[in-house]
Amino acid sequence: MNRIVLEVTDRIRSRSRASREGYLQRITEAKRNRPARHFLPCSNLAHGLAVCGPKENQAMRHGSGPNIAIITSYNDMLSAHKPYETYPRVLKDSVARAGGTAQVAGAVPAMCDGITQGEAGMDLSLISRDVIAMSVVIALSHNLFDGGLLLGICDKIMPGLLMGALQFGHLPMILVPAGPMPTGIGNREKARARERFTQGEISRDDMLEVECRSYHCAGTCTFYGTANSNQLLAEVMGLHLPGASFVNPGTPWREAFNREAARQVVGQTSLGPNYTPLGHVVSEKALVNGIVALLATGGSTNQTMHLVAIARAAGIRINWDDFSDLSEVVPLIARIYPNGPEDINGFQQAGGMAVLIGELLSGGYLHEDVQTVAGKGLERYTRSPELHGDAISYRDEPARSLNREVIAAITTPFETSGGLKVVAGNLGRAVIKTAPLADGARTVVEAEAMVFDDQAELEKAFHAGELDRDVVAVVRFQGPQAIGMPELHKLITPLGILMNRGFKVALVTDGRLSGASGKVPAAIHVTPEAFCGGLLAKVRNGDMIRIDAGKSILELKVSKEELDKREYAEASLRPHRSGLGRQIFAALRRDMMGAEEGASSLFTYVQERCHVSFDRE
Repeated sequence: MNRIVLEVTDRIRSRSRASREGYLQRITEAKRNRPARHFLPCSNLAHGLAVCGPKENQAMRHGSGPNIAIITSYNDMLSAHKPYETYPRVLKDSVARAGGTAQVAGAVPAMCDGITQGEAGMDLSLISRDVIAMSVVIALSHNLFDGGLLLGICDKIMPGLLMGALQFGHLPMILVPAGPMPTGIGNREKARARERFTQGEISRDDMLEVECRSYHCAGTCTFYGTANSNQLLAEVMGLHLPGASFVNPGTPWREAFNREAARQVVGQTSLGPNYTPLGHVVSEKALVNGIVALLATGGSTNQTMHLVAIARAAGIRINWDDFSDLSEVVPLIARIYPNGPEDINGFQQAGGMAVLIGELLSGGYLHEDVQTVAGKGLERYTRSPELHGDAISYRDEPARSLNREVIAAITTPFETSGGLKVVAGNLGRAVIKTAPLADGARTVVEAEAMVFDDQAELEKAFHAGELDRDVVAVVRFQGPQAIGMPELHKLITPLGILMNRGFKVALVTDGRLSGASGKVPAAIHVTPEAFCGGLLAKVRNGDMIRIDAGKSILELKVSKEELDKREYAEASLRPHRSGLGRQIFAALRRDMMGAEEGASSLFTYVQERCHVSFDRE
């Protein structure tokens, strides 16, 4: 094993000892050796049996077989979640064949950052992760269940499902993905069309046609954004079945994986000999494996919050120092659009997860001795699946890359360090995605600041020609407690155009960017956020800012004496805190912790939150 990987794992274990021991004790106490429903009073149980068919009714009344909860994020508005419409029928049938019963215990909201991008609804995006977690807890609180199947993929949905499910960590749970849509129009063609539209070179109808050719059927978006980062992490952390992550919807392969997940979870409840509780799968080693895979593939920056929040739900404390130290030694061995030539389907065709995991294991960067939903040991995830009728088996030999332009050998990586960096200085701490910035020069930007308190202000300045120069765009008051930390992906197009014109450009913000955002150097998730007294609130137009990803520097080049004289800027946040229902989320927004702490309102009971005056508007 790599020495730094071991050291980071050890310090996470040491840092988490008390909270992790308390968590494991709770799930041990919650374990039952007979079905949970048998402990319910008759009237209570009858409510849960009322709509069951005769066979299921009798099995749940008297049988010792497990009852499996299905938690679904189905809706038919979003391509990624439409496939889940038919999953419950298939899963119930497979559970029954394996000797159990299954019920759809509940559904969770699944909003789309693609639809809400740059719109008011985006202010609810990150908060929806906590709502999803709470919805899972409510569904499982009926206490009828001995295991669960979690149906969710996209940006906040998968993390939220895990955060909620880990409150019932004594139950076995398997994440069941739906897979990416087949590749449509090329991503580079789409990006170029967006730039042309922003500059008025093509019409709205032309732009809409391009977008619809890109997002054209059921399945996740095909670029390597947060949704596909979720799936990659789920598999390397042992929460998917081996090879399940990137199989297209509506195929025999997809249905075979779904049926196998249902069969597998039935055999893992506390009622049998292969007990595999979710709280044991999500361990310190599994989380380190997730961070390593994220860095090795240049994955979504959103995971620097999601993984922290998932870890907290399991009593484990990770932070950005862990990401930063691992990034120094973990090589970049996958290039997936926007960090490379092929999308997620191209990654799958190159050998996908089996190759990635195999290469990282051979280099000593992953812990092999982990518990997974497929059994003990990560080595089983290095073998490519085969389909025989409706049954899945695995080849004996480890998979090998079929395209070294997409998945490199661990001995000849694309870069010797990971695709994410932590930068720090007097402005605070932030993360920056370096995977698409491989030409070196753009990893260092020093220029005068232009300050905006709203992303719409930046777009207006761009169209007015006020940004046609070397510039560090500072977009502040976008943090968790300020307005809920929206994605600012919409800003990449105008800033990218400025780069095309030859200007040195960077973005500094306490907001978020999509994992699909490349090209523009962006120090994001700045913490402390401006609303909580961060120095971003003292930056003025014309101040010099330096970002040096290679040296991990984020610095406002203004003297301490000058900064001490300045007042903190005040932002009018009211327009972002009402309308479109945003007002009813005030309590969740108020309690959200900082980005490095996971940006969640759910775990303030384990750590003091930011102490600020909430009257600053």
